[in-house]
Amino acid sequence: MAAPFARLRHAPRAAALALALAALTTLPRPALAADPAMLIADQVYLAGNDRIVAEGNVEALQGRTRLTATRISFDQAEGTLKIEGPIRITEEGGDTLILADAAELDAELRNGLLSGARMMLSSQVQLAAAQLTRSEDRYNSLYKATVSSCQVCETGKPPLWQIRAKRVTHDEAEGQLYFDEARFEVMGVPLLYLPHLRMPDPSQTRATGFLIPSIRRNSLLGTGLKLPYFWAIDDQRDLLLTPYVSQNTKTLEFRYRQAFRTGAIGVSGALSSDDLMTDEDARGYIEAAGRFDLPQDFVLSFDIEAVADDAYLNDYNYSDKDRLDSRLAVERARRDEWASVALTHYYSLREDEDNSTLPSIIGDASYERRVFPDRTGGELRLRTEAHSHVRYSRDDTDGPDADSVVDGRDVTRLTVSADWRRWFTLPAGIRAEVMTGVAADAFHTVQDVTLPSYQTGVTPTTALTLRWPMARSTAAGATQVIEPVAQIAWSGGHDLEVANDESTRLEFDEGNLLGLTRFTAPDRRERGWRGAYGISWAHYDPSGWQGRLVLGQVVQENPDPAFSSTSGLTGEVSDLLVAGQLAGPDGWSLAARGLFSDALDPSKAEARAAWENDRAAIAAAYVWLGNDLAEDRPNVISEWVLDGDYRWSDSWLTSANFRYDVADDRLAEAGLGVTWSNECVDVSVAMSRSFASSTVLSPSTDFSFTIGLRGFSASSGGSAQAKSCS
Repeated sequence: MAAPFARLRHAPRAAALALALAALTTLPRPALAADPAMLIADQVYLAGNDRIVAEGNVEALQGRTRLTATRISFDQAEGTLKIEGPIRITEEGGDTLILADAAELDAELRNGLLSGARMMLSSQVQLAAAQLTRSEDRYNSLYKATVSSCQVCETGKPPLWQIRAKRVTHDEAEGQLYFDEARFEVMGVPLLYLPHLRMPDPSQTRATGFLIPSIRRNSLLGTGLKLPYFWAIDDQRDLLLTPYVSQNTKTLEFRYRQAFRTGAIGVSGALSSDDLMTDEDARGYIEAAGRFDLPQDFVLSFDIEAVADDAYLNDYNYSDKDRLDSRLAVERARRDEWASVALTHYYSLREDEDNSTLPSIIGDASYERRVFPDRTGGELRLRTEAHSHVRYSRDDTDGPDADSVVDGRDVTRLTVSADWRRWFTLPAGIRAEVMTGVAADAFHTVQDVTLPSYQTGVTPTTALTLRWPMARSTAAGATQVIEPVAQIAWSGGHDLEVANDESTRLEFDEGNLLGLTRFTAPDRRERGWRGAYGISWAHYDPSGWQGRLVLGQVVQENPDPAFSSTSGLTGEVSDLLVAGQLAGPDGWSLAARGLFSDALDPSKAEARAAWENDRAAIAAAYVWLGNDLAEDRPNVISEWVLDGDYRWSDSWLTSANFRYDVADDRLAEAGLGVTWSNECVDVSVAMSRSFASSTVLSPSTDFSFTIGLRGFSASSGGSAQAKSCS
């Protein structure tokens, strides 16, 4: 054997591999793994009749497992591999890396003992132990182990945080880490002892267990702790329970989610027992939402909101909504068809609104279809709509409140309409649209002594719209488009004696400048002759610049008295509509819209500016609305809103927001947040102050403090900077 052995020791690497595989295949079958093993090394030789030794840049492949080492000795009689390190074990497609000084494994690399071992999970969490045992190709048990996602330096200085345990078992199949006699340390100082602890490994996106706790300080509720617990019931269902205990409340927050083959549902809410309202034994709220696909392309959706008392959402900072809406709908949208049936319930939390006199229950059903007749050309639109709204009150007269609405009035409406449209291209590129149509409305009004019970009417309409789009390209490659537009329209019929319950709010903007009516529902229709004209300009630059400007006005023969004073449509010539958007290549944008009288006095105006880059994002908005009793706005609204965040470094992020009431000259809301992150921890501090004051809502200050350990959740990725060991 001396000569062949010497020749094998000096054979090239490829030849060594071939000889090694030939030697392995000559071994008795019980000694071989289920799948043939591959062994590559600088030197491979036979030591006796039952042992193969590989030395120098050794690589062993068994199935999906790859092992590298300095020396491997395979004992046929024992069926074991004795390996000298440094050892590196990885698995194809896996997220686990094992390093060790020495090991003794079976031939399949599935079971055995490793000394001086370290594990790295998903490049986030590292585990170090004096000894590691692999078993059943699933479990890795580490003895006298430390676990951390922090950078560990060779200086011996402890990391920012670590968990020491007598034993840590990693279940690769379930993606779980089990700790026995665990001790949580910060900078080497023990803070918490747990006899048993279970945590998900970084591969888990949803796993049963406790989530990151947070400390919250609220001026109304006091200082308390939130400790969420997540229960992954199965692949389709999960439940999140968050007990919240503070000086003035005991609260249980919950969220349940379930996915089905054709849809999903979610239910969330909270139950509280607190000291804020002495006349309330229990407080709470609930939200539920869902969506399901039905046969024939129909979609069922629902959204339910309910609260035990009007101040609960504000007291606990769950929502800033002041009207709750619950809706159940079945809808279908196709290319040339729309069908919808919906039932909606509204509940107001505003102290100046009485829910018994509001239209609380609203039913809607609509069907619309487009047809393209061959004989006439163009497009025919057919639409049917039914609407009904009901108030809880049974009074048929107006009560002592400030408005003029009959307290118990209920209205049902049926609308049927058909209109035909066709487009033509005229000389010089002018585009013309001809429209003619008719609509029939029927109203049934009950519990209102001031109005007749039944009203019906027919409204014929015709309109001609002209557009003249013109485009040009600049020397720099930009494209500019300018389009003058003009419309003349007429609607017949007569006004009906029906209540204005649906069209109480309207917006005159670039979206309905050429609309046949600016009202939002058929309980009001514009009649007589009217016209509209305007111009739009757009600019598109290859460098990223984009801009658009729209100017327009409406001319009316008989302005409808239902138009509110701030609508901009009360005169024969409307206010001037000005709207524009501008966006630059450096991440900033500007949008504004307003209605201006002849003296350029605004009746409504709003603007928003934003800028964003890799480090900062800031946005500011301003709104101005004149006082208008018809829109339940006795006072001018003038507010600034500002929010933004700035990343000072990979570790530090600050954010702030505030809302300032210019009309009342007071700060309405303010908030500030600071987050510090590195490779293993997130620390967040946030403060907010609400200055609302009423008999229902009280000013409050909220403070929260959260510490999260990175590496043990699906959201722990990111670009946080690791600590330097230099």
